[in-house]
Amino acid sequence: MSMPFAQAVRDFHLDQQRGPLVSHRGEEMEEHPLELYFSEFAAEGDDGAWFESWLDGPLLDLGAGAGRHTLYFQQQFETVAVDQSELLVETMRDRGVEDARVADMFSLRETFERDRFRSVLVFGTQMSLARSIHGVRQFLSDLAFVTAPDATAVVDGFDPEHEQTTEMIDYYADPARGLAYRVLQFEYDGTLGEPWLYRLFTPDRIRDATVGTDWDVVDVNPGTGDWAHHYKLALRKR
Repeated sequence: MSMPFAQAVRDFHLDQQRGPLVSHRGEEMEEHPLELYFSEFAAEGDDGAWFESWLDGPLLDLGAGAGRHTLYFQQQFETVAVDQSELLVETMRDRGVEDARVADMFSLRETFERDRFRSVLVFGTQMSLARSIHGVRQFLSDLAFVTAPDATAVVDGFDPEHEQTTEMIDYYADPARGLAYRVLQFEYDGTLGEPWLYRLFTPDRIRDATVGTDWDVVDVNPGTGDWAHHYKLALRKR
């Protein structure tokens, strides 16, 4: 992650926040809520029962941020949290995450041995950073390498065809069916980070991406209310 985001999360954790974290689109700006990363995950909320039905240990939590999900699931089974930011990994450890590691979620084969995990959580729309259908297939191939034959995975995304997604500050349309872009650029404490390019997919396009991989989409959990544009998918290895 670029430094403004990670530094803002770290400072929020330490109660030393130096102004808001904002996302940019040219001169347009929008404050990004940091408390979201520190809210408690619970089985009775946040679709918790649905998550629990698809996840088992050992669990790999990719792009774990401040460790919100890891803190819950490590109470039930072995959970390894990964983020590429040292600041975020340090924050997770401060908060009680037992196994937090600095690593790139797109270099899993170099990080973990074959068949290491029973399930994987990729929550925070990070799979969209694969940037293309081909990139998603490569990522799913790497997931297959580090997971057991009966593995499951939970991923999420913003539906590019939903009206709420098109109103996001960082949304960019694409004429292709079921696709769009996000270009997310954060600023914090006078530092403007490098933009992050996300490729947005509908659930059907994720199904397309699984063709030729070891994975099938086996359940779709659509969003509701203010998060109606945000879906969650469960995948299972063939």
